[in-house]
Amino acid sequence: MPVGLYVHVPFCRSRCHFCAFYLQIHREDRAQAYLASLEHEIRLHATQDSLSGRRLETVYFGGGTPTTLSPEQLCGILAIIRGSFGLSERPEVTVEAHPDTVTNAGLERLVQAGFTRVSFGVQSLDDQELVLIGRRTKGHAAGLAVKAAGLAGFADVSVDLIYGLPGQSRESWSATLEEVLAWMPDHVSCYALTLEERSHLQLEVKRGDLATPDPGLQNELEDEAAHRLAAAGFARYEISNYSRPGRACRHNLLYWHGRDYLGLGPSAQSYLAGVRFGNISDLGLYHQALEAGRLPISDVEHLTPEQRRREAVMFGLRLVEGIDRQLFEAGNADPVWRQTLDQLTRQGLLEEQAEKIRLTEGGRRFADSVAIALL
Repeated sequence: MPVGLYVHVPFCRSRCHFCAFYLQIHREDRAQAYLASLEHEIRLHATQDSLSGRRLETVYFGGGTPTTLSPEQLCGILAIIRGSFGLSERPEVTVEAHPDTVTNAGLERLVQAGFTRVSFGVQSLDDQELVLIGRRTKGHAAGLAVKAAGLAGFADVSVDLIYGLPGQSRESWSATLEEVLAWMPDHVSCYALTLEERSHLQLEVKRGDLATPDPGLQNELEDEAAHRLAAAGFARYEISNYSRPGRACRHNLLYWHGRDYLGLGPSAQSYLAGVRFGNISDLGLYHQALEAGRLPISDVEHLTPEQRRREAVMFGLRLVEGIDRQLFEAGNADPVWRQTLDQLTRQGLLEEQAEKIRLTEGGRRFADSVAIALL
C-alpha cells in the first residue's frame, strides 16, 4: 500500500490575516532547534519501523512557509528522510513556498536535491486585496517566482488562490485568473475564504470592521474559476483543485483515497493502518518530548472498520469522480446510514453515474454538510 510523508514547517515571516495554522515567526535559532528535533523524530520513526518497511511515494513540506528555511536546510531534511525511510523510484516531493522567500539559485538547488513540485501561496494578484489579508508581496512578484520555478526545472508548479477575500470583486477575481493562466502553471487550487477560529479576519468581522464573506458572490467566483480553468485545459479533480492532464497532486490524492501517511513536526497529523494520531501543537513541548526520547504524539484514535469505511466515503466524495458504489453498499446493514444516503440523493446532493456515487455540482457547495451527515 502506498504511503506518504507530511512535514510541517511551523515558521512564517508574518501571519496572514486568514491563517489559523500553528506557526511561529521565523528566527534562525528557532529554525535550528526545530531541525534538530525533526531529525530526532525522523530517526525515532525509522527505528520503530512506523512505515512497515514501505518506501515513500510522496513527501510534502507544508506550513507555515517551508521556504523560510534555507534551501540547504530543506535539502538536508530531505536527505535524512531519504536515508531513513527510502523513496520510491519516482517520488513526488512538494514544497510550499511564498513568492518572496525563493531565489533562482535556491529553486535550482531544491530541484538538484530531488524536489519535484512547488506550490506557491499566491492568493490574489490585486495589491489592495493583498494588503487587506496581511500580505506584503506585490502581485507581480508571484509571476516572477512561478517563472523562476519552471526555469529551475520543477516538474510541477502549482498556484493557490482564495476567492471571497475582503474587497474582492468579480472583475478583480477575473483579472487574477487571467494573469495566473498566462503563467502556464500545471496545477491551480481555488479555495473559498473561510473565517477560521482566532484568525485576524474573524476578529475583524466580530468587531464589525469587515463584512462576512458573501456566499452568493463566492459561488459566482467559484463558477468563474471552473469555467476559465476548464477552457484553459485544466480538469477539476477535487472540489478545490484543478490540474493539467497527469498533474494532479499525488500526495493530496493519498488523503482523499484514504491511504496511509505519516506527519512530522508540531501539529502534524498521521494516519497509519487505521490509526489516526496527531503531534503536539506547541514547538516547546515538541522539543521536550523528543529530548526525552519520546515521539511528540498528543492524541491517538483507533478507527473501527465501520469508521474507516465512513471516512473513506467522506474523503472520497471530495473527488469529482466520486467513489465506488460498493463502499456505499457495504453500509446496508445500518438502516440509518442507508436512509441518510437516500435523503441526500433526494435532496440533489448526491448522484450515481457509471457505478460511482459522487456529489452533484450543487452538492459540492455543501460538501462539509454532507460529510457531517455521513459520519
